[in-house]
Amino acid sequence: MVTPGGAGLPRCVRLLRPQDFARVYEHRFSAAEGPIVVYAAPNDEPDGRVRLGLSVSRRVGSAVVRNRWKRRLREAFRTVRGGLPAATDLVVVVRGGMPPAGAEGLSQVGAWLVGLARRVTARRGYAAAGAVPSPRDDRGRGRRR
Repeated sequence: MVTPGGAGLPRCVRLLRPQDFARVYEHRFSAAEGPIVVYAAPNDEPDGRVRLGLSVSRRVGSAVVRNRWKRRLREAFRTVRGGLPAATDLVVVVRGGMPPAGAEGLSQVGAWLVGLARRVTARRGYAAAGAVPSPRDDRGRGRRR
């Protein structure tokens, strides 16, 4: 499935820095279904946007398989973004196997994302965890450690 021009994922809805991934993992709220695991943490974005981070290791398969997974997950996120819990950072970890193919596969991955994100954010203690601001310097860019 090809994303129409200009309808991709802008940088503001992606987790890009290692500190952002570490913050989500430190919250320790996760759920798994099929070949994916979703970790979630509240974020401090002023407009309540949902952000996505992807982790697809070499253990999953060749570069072709890993890139297929990433394309499939990004497209599913783009299509179901409105149904995901607001003000949440999600990290999706792929455990293995080939991504589901075709339009049915895309809807299946989208259903996994929405279901797992809702399951994680509904857990007891998730709302109490609160958003932890990511470390930033005076210019608004991430700090290097």
